[in-house]
Amino acid sequence: MLNKIKNLFASKEILNGNFGIERETLRVDGNGYLAKSDHPEEFGDKAHNPYITTDFSESQIEVITPALSDIKETYNFTRALYDIAAMEIGDEYLWPESMPCIIPDDKDIPVAKFANHSKEAQEYREKLLLKYGGKKQLISGIHYNFSFDETIIERLYEDSDKNLSYKEFKNSIYLKIARNYLRYRWLIVYLLGASPIVHESFIDGCKCPLKKIKHSEYSSLGAISHRNGKCGYKNKVDLFPSYNSVDEHLESINEYIKDELIENHKELYSQIRLKPSDTKNFKESLLNDGIKYLEYRTIDINPFEKGGISLEDLRFLQVFNIYLLTKEESDFKNWQEEALENQQLIAVHGIDDIELKKDGKSINRIDFGLEILNEVMSVNNELNLGFEDIINNMINKVKDSKLTYSYKITEKIKEEGYIDAFLNLARIYKESAYKNRFKLEGYEDLELSTQILMKESIKRGITVNIVDRSENFISLKNNEKIEYVKQATKTSKDTYVSVLIMENKTVTKKVLAEKGVKVPKGEEFNSIEDAKIKAHNYINKPIVIKPKSTNFGIGINIFPEGANLEDIIHAFEIAFKNDNTVLIEEFIKGKEYRFLVINDEVVGILHRVPANVIGDGEKTITELVEVKNQDPLRGKGYVTPLEKIRLEENAELFLKQQGKNFDYIPKKDEIIYLRENSNISTGGDSVDYTDDIPQKFKDIAVNAAKAAGAKICGVDMMLEDYRDENTNYAIIELNFNPAIHIHSYPYKGKERKIATHVLKLLELI
Repeated sequence: MLNKIKNLFASKEILNGNFGIERETLRVDGNGYLAKSDHPEEFGDKAHNPYITTDFSESQIEVITPALSDIKETYNFTRALYDIAAMEIGDEYLWPESMPCIIPDDKDIPVAKFANHSKEAQEYREKLLLKYGGKKQLISGIHYNFSFDETIIERLYEDSDKNLSYKEFKNSIYLKIARNYLRYRWLIVYLLGASPIVHESFIDGCKCPLKKIKHSEYSSLGAISHRNGKCGYKNKVDLFPSYNSVDEHLESINEYIKDELIENHKELYSQIRLKPSDTKNFKESLLNDGIKYLEYRTIDINPFEKGGISLEDLRFLQVFNIYLLTKEESDFKNWQEEALENQQLIAVHGIDDIELKKDGKSINRIDFGLEILNEVMSVNNELNLGFEDIINNMINKVKDSKLTYSYKITEKIKEEGYIDAFLNLARIYKESAYKNRFKLEGYEDLELSTQILMKESIKRGITVNIVDRSENFISLKNNEKIEYVKQATKTSKDTYVSVLIMENKTVTKKVLAEKGVKVPKGEEFNSIEDAKIKAHNYINKPIVIKPKSTNFGIGINIFPEGANLEDIIHAFEIAFKNDNTVLIEEFIKGKEYRFLVINDEVVGILHRVPANVIGDGEKTITELVEVKNQDPLRGKGYVTPLEKIRLEENAELFLKQQGKNFDYIPKKDEIIYLRENSNISTGGDSVDYTDDIPQKFKDIAVNAAKAAGAKICGVDMMLEDYRDENTNYAIIELNFNPAIHIHSYPYKGKERKIATHVLKLLELI
């Protein structure tokens, strides 16, 4: 098989596949006790959220990545889901360990609640509580879902003798991997096991002999993973279903159900599961469609990883899968019983130099592990997969058990105590989630507004797909309803003519004026020559010169105190670099505020402070900008809440009006503004004023949006005194693609859940 793969596939092509992670985790309070609160409403209907749901308990969150073709994307998604979940549980934490926190008696463990048509899911959990006890149900883990890219199976089939149908051939591939995984799963327990100690509150739910280590911690000498040992969640009796064929596998399950050992296929707690395309019709789909993917259930939560599993371990599993496919099988009859014995020995005593079994004969744990890993290395080398360093790290772990997660966790618990060790990690990860609250990990190349909308959709169980990554074009699906969105605010709810109205500043002004909305007076020019002829009419008058159809403050120059002829002409030249038509307007006194209107409601108001620096008496303006741009909230390309300040031609001209240049050294605490226009895109600061602006001006903003027929609109309004509803005002611009991130995460003031309003407009929530 190895030679066949080498001949059929280019280097690393065999690694192509689909990878998904399901991760369970407990919600705990600040003292390490199981949370009794309900599953957060923000996650929507737990029966239908494909990303965030519950497992057994109302307090047991389960996060699920989609099946992704890039293993690093899968890894990033586990971390993104952690961030989303951690930010919606108030002052609670996500327990970063497979074995439970401080847990109550069974009667006080809140079983996951389901309503209406999903009520049977709750009833099933209540039966499991009575049958297995609640404490074992709270054990959490990682489920790794894997399938080959379909073209790999197809090419292998085309090269076969075709004695089997394609479905049977595909099944045979996955069945072989399943059998070999069961044989060698003990190695995964050893390498990825991370639950060597249990809390005393779990003890009466555990049947294995454990000794008290310190105050409230219990273990057995040399333990690796109590989750995978006799303390773990397993069937009442050991069950060994057939993996010879799909038919025989299903016959085994039917026999177990008939003998009342289990109630249904979901209660077969095997270390690996055969998964069909339609999991709701498990048996029929498995028979008719065959195996779609495999689910590995051996892996413990890695407490040292926010998302529960490391990228290195995920990459190792990639090459391990190829090994399982190519490894010749022995004909040892009792291989399943032997594999279970090896699993439990490693789980309880794996740190030690113990003896395992191989085809009925004893073999040292280190020798057996090195034998497997050397074969994995051979597969890697033959296929030129490039995983040498990862495999060598695993070899070193087999040789030295002090390198295992389990040993490191044991030492951490000895030093900090069981509860504090994991709570300290949980606090670090929650702080990380807070710092990441404005972005979706793994999608940082997208505009921040798009990330925010995706994040809110995922949280609420709306299926997200990227249609065109470079264009920030996504689809959102809830039940059968699909909406397409570009750059977070370009949606089906705004007509094309509305966009054209808002895009054209001359048309905008005329449309607003017809509706009685006050706008600045001015004129437009279609050539620099015409502009120069009229320029002298505006000498020393407060004016704004800007391109007709550009956004983000590009090419705008503002002269609140007026300007000389030379500077006016220079401003025209800058504006014409960005458009063929340029506007000159009267400057309206006051401050500019961005009103964000969504579905005839003002959902956010910002004052955007122009790009500025504060002097220290030592640094030049250039140096101060460099320092301010180091703020992690500032970036380039709208992927952070604030943009880096750019010292461009506009800033140079604006400073010239003040008799300054980039080499000027401001006095200590002296504020130097680098532009008059206050766009965040040009380095400005955002300050939330939503709750401070009188309703009169909110109504004007809504009327302005309605005048353009816009459902999503950024209304830029000048207010001389925002506190006075009789103050002078004028609307200077409408924006058809307003950024939502500046309202969601302002530089100062309340953070607003703008993405929720977009989803409501789209009727997805």
